[in-house]
Amino acid sequence: MLDTLITSKTRIRMLLKFFTNSASSAYLRGLAEEFGESTNSIRHELNNLSKAGYLISTEEGRTIQYRANTQHPLYPEIKSLVHKYLGVDKIIDAIVSKLGDLRAAYIVGDYAKGHDSGTIELLLIGELDKQYLEKLVSRAQSLINRTIKVSHLAEAEFESEKIPNALLVWGAKD
Repeated sequence: MLDTLITSKTRIRMLLKFFTNSASSAYLRGLAEEFGESTNSIRHELNNLSKAGYLISTEEGRTIQYRANTQHPLYPEIKSLVHKYLGVDKIIDAIVSKLGDLRAAYIVGDYAKGHDSGTIELLLIGELDKQYLEKLVSRAQSLINRTIKVSHLAEAEFESEKIPNALLVWGAKD
């Protein structure tokens, strides 16, 4: 869907990088290495996205760090488009809403860091029907054509753990 609307694969990768997780930041050479592309093509897209106000930049020593401009009026819509492209909305609808006493759902791993690895890792918090969860995960994987790995913690376990880069996708914010 997104790739028919935006023809630049580099721009799509950047939108995924910066709008999957608003805390994600990167610099020119790091993006070129991560995406396996020339610094010129990365610079071109960074300039376009920055000029439009979708990205903001800050100087850190000799490098310029880029991140999503969460204050941009279109930020929520772009983030929503990216989540739909990744299938996050279908995951939430298909898995999260009918599981039992679910308190929260987080995306962890590569997607939480802004990397499109093809595997979506979910961390579910609460008391769940595990057999039903397995069926829903299988169904959701076929809907979005991506692998889904699910971890589960009881609410008390979650409160004692520190989960790096966890991105809340469903549930109450603390």
